[in-house]
Amino acid sequence: MRFFRHRLLWTVLVILLGTVASMLVASQIALRTSLLEENRSVQRQLSLYAQALVQRIDRYRTLPEVLALDDRLKAALSHPLSRAEVDQLNRKLEQANGASEASTLTLINLQGKAIAASNWRDAHSNVGEDYSFRPYVQQALAMGSGRFYGIGMTTGVAGYFLSRAIFADDGSAIGLIAIKIALHELESEWQLSPDIVLASDSRGVVFLASSDDWRYRLLTPLSEDDRLELEATRQYANQHLRPLNYRVDKHTGAGGLLASFSEPRLGKPVLWQSLQLPELQWQLHLLHNTENSLAASRWAALASAGLWLALSLLVLFVRQRQRMAALRQRSRQELETVLHQHAQELRTAQDGIVQAAKRADTGLSRSLQHLPQGVVVIDEQLRLVAWNSRYVELFRYPAELMRVGQPIESLLRHNARRGLLGKADVEEAIARRLQHLRSGTPHLHESAKGDGTVLEIRGNPLPDGGFVTSYADITSYKNAARELRSLADALEQRIAERTRDLDAARREAERANRYKTRFVAAAVHDLLQPLNAARMYSSLLPAHLHDAAGRQVAHSIDQALASQDAILTSLLDIARMESGQLETHVRDFPLNALLEVVQNNFGMQAESEGLKLRCLPTRAVVRSDEALLRRILQNFVSNAIRYTRKGRIVVGCRRMGGQLRIEVHDQGPGIPESLQKEIFEEFRRLDEGHADDRGTGLGLAIVERLGKLLGHEIGLRSQLGRGSVFWVSVPLGDAQAIAPPPQAADAVTADAGPLQGGSVWYVEDDPPTRAATCTLLQRWGCRVPFAGGAPEALALAAPGNAPQLVLLDVHLGQLYGPDIYAVLCERWGQTPPVILLTAEGDSTLRRQAAERGWGFLAKPVRPPALRALMSQILLRQPRSEPH
Repeated sequence: MRFFRHRLLWTVLVILLGTVASMLVASQIALRTSLLEENRSVQRQLSLYAQALVQRIDRYRTLPEVLALDDRLKAALSHPLSRAEVDQLNRKLEQANGASEASTLTLINLQGKAIAASNWRDAHSNVGEDYSFRPYVQQALAMGSGRFYGIGMTTGVAGYFLSRAIFADDGSAIGLIAIKIALHELESEWQLSPDIVLASDSRGVVFLASSDDWRYRLLTPLSEDDRLELEATRQYANQHLRPLNYRVDKHTGAGGLLASFSEPRLGKPVLWQSLQLPELQWQLHLLHNTENSLAASRWAALASAGLWLALSLLVLFVRQRQRMAALRQRSRQELETVLHQHAQELRTAQDGIVQAAKRADTGLSRSLQHLPQGVVVIDEQLRLVAWNSRYVELFRYPAELMRVGQPIESLLRHNARRGLLGKADVEEAIARRLQHLRSGTPHLHESAKGDGTVLEIRGNPLPDGGFVTSYADITSYKNAARELRSLADALEQRIAERTRDLDAARREAERANRYKTRFVAAAVHDLLQPLNAARMYSSLLPAHLHDAAGRQVAHSIDQALASQDAILTSLLDIARMESGQLETHVRDFPLNALLEVVQNNFGMQAESEGLKLRCLPTRAVVRSDEALLRRILQNFVSNAIRYTRKGRIVVGCRRMGGQLRIEVHDQGPGIPESLQKEIFEEFRRLDEGHADDRGTGLGLAIVERLGKLLGHEIGLRSQLGRGSVFWVSVPLGDAQAIAPPPQAADAVTADAGPLQGGSVWYVEDDPPTRAATCTLLQRWGCRVPFAGGAPEALALAAPGNAPQLVLLDVHLGQLYGPDIYAVLCERWGQTPPVILLTAEGDSTLRRQAAERGWGFLAKPVRPPALRALMSQILLRQPRSEPH
């Protein structure tokens, strides 16, 4: 006995120690893995914050440089100013500041005194203030430019100061122009993040923060020299710089720290990641909540403990299996025997009991003793006739109560006193049971006793009057059913846990897909930039080639560039659809006009391949996005032309209830059934296309995504050797909802085209693109008085020489195109229309251009699109003589 006790003790001890050890190991591994993953995510997020901060500052960097070249500002610094001249300067700076939406523009003389400022109307104006002690003033006068972040001594508002020296004709500095950039909007954007975002200077002073409690804190103690310099420059005015109390708990790798903060207080450790901004000499910090990592660590510990316990129990189970095999087998046989007997008895119980009752002696009957059930027989007067000992055992009746002729009502009242008839009214319960016995109605039900015993009760009337009732103990069957239910509940819980794990994995995969989408969009943007010049030059080649071989080479070059352009544009479209940036404009429109466009666009191409394209006319009105639906059909028709060697291609419609199915039939080689799903994946294409045009493998992938975006079903049916049918199902629209077409304006004759003789300035810093575009403009009849970079344009602009239209690149080296346009308009004294050209697919810039009435084209610019937009803009302008 003692041996078994020691053995049990050691077994329990090993299980407990193993559980604790497994929990510790699993917890540390899960915490380290989760922190590394979160560290990478925080690094990516921190890079985005840094990029937004640098872009916000770069947006205003060029304005001081441009204003430093202004002749009026130079003249203002060379002699004492009258009140009228100061007023003109104030208004000029106010107008320039309004165009750039900066905080403040200030003109400062050689002695550091502000002689004009854009905030001259405010109560706390900069005009007349002495800023000679500020570093950005000293740096600009000494080195030509300066930068400084601090709290404004006049306004009390913090900002980032950029300054540029203004030089006289002999090269000596005579003053400076300074711009203060307010960064409170950036802090407001940071507040939307659940994490804490901070920016500190080279001394470790936190000056930007997503929460006020963290601003003007010290990451490290200040040296005496630093304190003296801060007091001299009054960088943070009267702000009390408090220390940031924290403790570094551990290094997580890749520059990350796990830190605990006591002032300001954070309830739990955070993941601290920092990023250096060398150009600004700042450091960006992000404090990320580690609750997810800690939760993952806890769950891993619990899972490991559960696994260890499960393995331990499995080992114990295996060890006990052999010793319990015989017992389980014997119990199973006994249970099967009982079940078999019970089933047999259930089929013959009433007949046997009735027969036994007929042959029974009065009182405790020997003929009923062999039955496993408790049995009682009463006569038609509801008095005891016979019973067996099992009946007495089940209900524990006293011996004096069990006698022949005893009314059954006495037994019922005895059971009621012991609470066996439930909590209902006793008299009502007894009366109901007596009435049931008198009626002689057979019955079958289950009853649970207070000690947990469950009885199956069967009752049947006797042929000559009276009633026989049997009581079978089915407690073991009920216990087995409860155990099965417990096992089912445990299995359901495990399935729920597995479902949660799979859901977490799905969310992680979606997050990784979003990062991939942003990367694809950025990469495609960079690749599209150099294509612009190449497309412009290729469009010029046919006019300079006079032999068929040369024109064929030029055509091949243009086709290759077009294919590359299509691939990159398709990749960009896929990225925009996956990131949710592709907007839809669903409306009711007649389908026939769209089919005519498809016929016109692809009819000649089909004829050049020896095919015949036919778009069957229709009167149907559909509800969709017209541009996106046209793209779906163009992809279908383009694929049909590419893979059909001879025959015809038919585009037709078929009504399907409230839907209209638009089908494209071809007589191509067909598509094997095994590939009919794969061809809708990216870069999946067949090899049966024409040798010089086998596609990019992206057209059908875009079609599938466009179908999901619009809610249109996309389908395909095909047979090898008999062609294919691609179709899209579109909802039918309301013909009455279509607005009548506007009356056509008077057409402009070809001889008086809007571009003929038009004056255009082209501001572009890329010489190849500039040269190609200028040649195109001159071929279209435009005059190009100027084509060059931003500095040359600023130097040439003067009142009276404004063009009719400006073509303007957005990124001109370090200069920003819209800022240059504002200065040019000021020098011209006019605001001619402008078309922005950019390789950056920024929806915000496109929206701003639309709000201001500017044109917008994304690079690589297609010549037909440029010509159409220029014509449209010039037609809206009053015709005047060019300058």
